[in-house]
Amino acid sequence: MYLSIRRYKTKSSAEFTRRVQEEFIPLISKTPGFVAYYAIEAGDDVWASVSIFDTQAQAEDSNRVGADWAKNTGLTGGPPEVTAGKVVAHKMR
Repeated sequence: MYLSIRRYKTKSSAEFTRRVQEEFIPLISKTPGFVAYYAIEAGDDVWASVSIFDTQAQAEDSNRVGADWAKNTGLTGGPPEVTAGKVVAHKMR
C-alpha cells in the first residue's frame, strides 16, 4: 500500500469540503487501486487529505488528479504540499 498526504491552503475550508464531498470523492474513489480517502479541516483555512492506493504509481496518479481538481475549483492558493510513500506500519481496530 502507498499513502499520499496532500495539504492545501484554501480560500474557504467549508466550501472546499463541500466540493470535495460532492465532486472529488466520487472521482478519486473510481481511480484504479483506490483503498481509502480521509480529509480534515486543520484550521486557518488549511485543509489536508490522506489517500491510500495499492501501488506507488496509483498514488502518484491520485496526486495529479487531486492537484488538477483542486486547481480547477479556484479555492486553493497554489499546488498542494505532498508527502507520499510506502506504508510500512499500520493497525486498525
